[in-house]
Amino acid sequence: MIVVGTKGRLYTTGDIADRLGLTRQRAYALSRQKGFPDPYDDWPGGLAVWRVEDVEAWFVANGRGVLAEEPEGE
Repeated sequence: MIVVGTKGRLYTTGDIADRLGLTRQRAYALSRQKGFPDPYDDWPGGLAVWRVEDVEAWFVANGRGVLAEEPEGE
């Protein structure tokens, strides 16, 4: 589920895992790698969120896929 808030579209670690077909544990480790975008914000309960645009740009720059298509109706 991509979170849509007042700051735009945001990814959670679960979204990153789903997008790349990884486990959440592997996505968490990936998000801690040097060069991965810094989280946009940290929400209560320790939930980090990233701007979709930042993460998608990192995916493309690092050979992890092409930009995600916009969901229908957005």
